[in-house]
Amino acid sequence: MKKILIVGNMGYVGPSVVKELAEKHPDAVLHGFDNAYFGHCLTGTGMLPERLLDEQFYGDVRELTAERLQGYDAVVELAAVSNDPMGSRFADVTADINQNAVVSIAKAAAAAGVKNFVFASSCSVYGVALGGPRTEQDDVAPITAYAKSKIGAEDQLADIDGDMVITCLRFATACGMSDRLRLDLVLNDFVACALSEGKITVLSDGSPWRPLIDVKDMARAIDWAVQRPAENGGRYLRINTGNNERNHQVRDLANAVAAAIPGTTVSINTDAPVDSRSYQVDFNLFKELAPNHQPIMTLDDSIQGLIDGLKRMKFSDAQFRTSPLMRLHVLQGHITDGRLSERLAWQ
Repeated sequence: MKKILIVGNMGYVGPSVVKELAEKHPDAVLHGFDNAYFGHCLTGTGMLPERLLDEQFYGDVRELTAERLQGYDAVVELAAVSNDPMGSRFADVTADINQNAVVSIAKAAAAAGVKNFVFASSCSVYGVALGGPRTEQDDVAPITAYAKSKIGAEDQLADIDGDMVITCLRFATACGMSDRLRLDLVLNDFVACALSEGKITVLSDGSPWRPLIDVKDMARAIDWAVQRPAENGGRYLRINTGNNERNHQVRDLANAVAAAIPGTTVSINTDAPVDSRSYQVDFNLFKELAPNHQPIMTLDDSIQGLIDGLKRMKFSDAQFRTSPLMRLHVLQGHITDGRLSERLAWQ
């Protein structure tokens, strides 16, 4: 029987991962480990996602011990200070959680005999990437604390000796409905704007490229990685995770949302300076190595899932950018009320 630990399972992606692994491996033992910053941020679900786990543990990933990792076949590392605004606000903590803690946990996992370690990395490591889709062999150019922490962790994970199979999934930009929805993501933001205001305002000129992947497809990729043998890609693997059809320009995302929600207007700032965060990504290696775990959610599927989920929540808040649906706002609220320190440790 496989025993899997999902670190950082109580965020945006975690509920989909828990559901996917529980469905695909009904005989597996599934555990979660999380600091529960966002545990209360439930959206449109009638049950606690952790109900599908055999056990939920609580704690700080910076204090996760080797003893805690004994007996697991696979460890999935999702825990992160998870976007650019948070990375800017908590730069030192971002490096600690997204890089130092990840490497520490991976080393402890290797020492404990864990067979597979899965790291949720990001295509944002390509940063400013003009001149065609980026492959895993291309240079990286991280421009934010978040992206720098991801490539920093990847580089250090590559130096870990032993037999543990390590997979760094360089995910496209996440999107889609979740039991702990975030609206601080481009597609999710556009759908929320369309439903609450009837208009989408694109702050850039709309030309930047973003590859997208639905959280459901992120979970499918993680299911592949937790059981990946070393002979399929090598003991250590960095791999772009998404599919080529979901490289989109921002203006096309806005127009697709408007088409799905009649009456929505789109305003694009054609005079805006070029947004440097623009990159297309080549996902051919993932298609080759994981043919049975390819993304199945289309752009329209992701948009409709968000529409259905937000309507189920009776969402209508045009001021959502100052709401608990924005992760930075949640963390700042914890700090303001004295629950968290500036190091993001519970008081």
